[in-house]
Amino acid sequence: MQNPTGILLIDKPANISSFGVVAKVRWQLSQQAGKKVKVGHTGTLDPFATGLMILVVGDYCKRAAEFSKLDKTYEATLRLGQTSSTGDPEGEITDAYNIQPSSEQLQAALKKFLGEIEQTPPAYSAIKINGQRAYKLARKGEKVEMPTRKVKVSRLDLINYKYPEVKISCDVSSGTYIRTLVEDIGKQLGTGAYTIQLRRTRVGKWKVGNAHKVNDVTAELLIEP
Repeated sequence: MQNPTGILLIDKPANISSFGVVAKVRWQLSQQAGKKVKVGHTGTLDPFATGLMILVVGDYCKRAAEFSKLDKTYEATLRLGQTSSTGDPEGEITDAYNIQPSSEQLQAALKKFLGEIEQTPPAYSAIKINGQRAYKLARKGEKVEMPTRKVKVSRLDLINYKYPEVKISCDVSSGTYIRTLVEDIGKQLGTGAYTIQLRRTRVGKWKVGNAHKVNDVTAELLIEP
């Protein structure tokens, strides 16, 4: 069997890390090929998040950067009135402000985040600080100074609102943290907010509808764009 090479579109399930997805796919392809197969990712998703991951296999591992800076589409559900130490359901949840914004107030708040904005990525993220993953430092209780970055939100739509839950859909530039966007929306509303569900539905021209489940991976599913 030739060395498998190409990209693989995976629909990541919840409750597994991106590195866990890579390890599982690597094991499956290596078992099928009868030899070790190189597999890498082109951008992580939080363990609680689901949706599209583009994995690079074989010779395409050298081309990972081509797929890591693409614009993305997300669907997110946020909960108003509470905050999370990690910005997601895995953190320590704290009651914030019992304010129920109107749909008009919510729409007005969302509009403030369209275009180029400045974000401070969450301490619980895979960004490297002095050579170490920020989330590892945060878990040790160390204070992590995260550098701000400019990102672009080209679309931010309200899909559904039934207090305290809000569902949004957005198109964003690479490097945008939805957990941070949600927290900033909560601050803008004066209510606090954190992300309870997150799904990535598009990366560049690739859509999650064409992705495969982790357990269904075979070399025949690889594509060479």
